[in-house]
Amino acid sequence: MDSFPLNRIAWLRAAAVALVASACASALASADPPAPARQAQLAHWLRDDCGACHGMTLRGGLGPPLTSASLAGKPPEGLAATVLYGRLGTAMPPWQPFMTQDEARWLIDRLQAGQPPAVTPQGN
Repeated sequence: MDSFPLNRIAWLRAAAVALVASACASALASADPPAPARQAQLAHWLRDDCGACHGMTLRGGLGPPLTSASLAGKPPEGLAATVLYGRLGTAMPPWQPFMTQDEARWLIDRLQAGQPPAVTPQGN
């Protein structure tokens, strides 16, 4: 009988954690896309800066491919953290000084969907 309250507390904690995680995931997924001019800047960086290591077609090079197939099943939050904070001991730099978490997530979402943003002439 003593374990019932502890099980109930554990269940309530697990439910609260699940609720918060779900709310955070929804907030990240529903973030507004960047303004068109900012999308062009992000596309330019993706092609020129990311493409220098990940290949101009994003199929890999010094860094791994950034294709939808290679990113399938990887958690978007982890990929966004890699973009923002880099990878210590590798050539992957942190991009947090240059973009927000929402912008990193927008790029990740586009890459995972197989629709990387195209560079437009005004993005150069």
